[in-house]
Order: sequence, then C-alpha cells, then structure tokens
Amino acid sequence: MVNIELRKWTYGDAAEVLRAFQADDMRTQTSWPIVTLKDAEGWIAAWEGVGHAFAVMLDGRAVGNVAITNIDAHLNGWVSYWTAADRRGLGVATAATGLIAEWAFTERGLFRLVLNHWVGNTASCRVAVKAGFLAEGVERGRLLYDGVRHDVERHARLATD
Repeated sequence: MVNIELRKWTYGDAAEVLRAFQADDMRTQTSWPIVTLKDAEGWIAAWEGVGHAFAVMLDGRAVGNVAITNIDAHLNGWVSYWTAADRRGLGVATAATGLIAEWAFTERGLFRLVLNHWVGNTASCRVAVKAGFLAEGVERGRLLYDGVRHDVERHARLATD
C-alpha cells in the first residue's frame, strides 16, 4: 500500500488543485470550470461547512482529494475522491478512501458510508472494492452529463464490516 497522509486543504494547495483539474476527465467534476488559481482557491473555500474534505498528500505534495459529505441523522455519509492524473494507478485513491472510512467510523461515529461511480469506470470500482466497499446495485440513469444519462453503481461500507 502506498504511504499517504490526509490533511486539511490550504490555499497554498491551489496550484495543485488547478493542475489536477486540467485533466479532461476532471473538468466535469466541479460545478464551475477551474481554469485559474482563483478558481482553485474557490474550490478549496467551497468545502468549508459542507463536509470533511482532505488533501491526499504523497511525498509532500497534494495529489488528490477525499471527502465525506451528506452526513445525515442516521450516521450515513457519502464518500468522494479524485487523484491527480499523474498519480493514478499507484493505490493513492484506495489508500485515501480506506483512511477516510476509518476516520469517519472512529472520529465521527458514522455507521454507513456510500460511494458511487459510473458503471463503466472500472478504476473507481476497483478503488471501492479494495477499500472495503461492497457493491449494492446499479442506479439506472442517475447522472446527467452533457445531455447523456449514466448508470451508477453504488457501494457501501459499514462500521461493522
């Protein structure tokens, strides 16, 4: 397993956020385009108060994000993550997803975490499974990007797993 750390995002990480969101597959992952340092700083600021987002640190560099949002009264949360294109395939996302799950269960007292991915995204499916998230089924037509509907596979991990 790759040796990573999680820490709070800082505005000093904006250049790494900007670099990561230049990848073609990352451009649709935000509510607005991230094309300037100011946009990247806005992305960092937007996490304030909406959940728990952490910079994934590898060799002293922010190379990804892992977050838990939509925490509800039933102690459920939703996990999301991304990894910079030049650090994919190293196990960064799997390690980060596993770490945030343990943090959520022990520090936040959550019971259930959900992780969704496009059905055709085999890399995200591998991350979910390797991080201990069990497949629960497919949500047909859940996401809409550029006028096209995408099916989503739902995975979940319980504190008791």
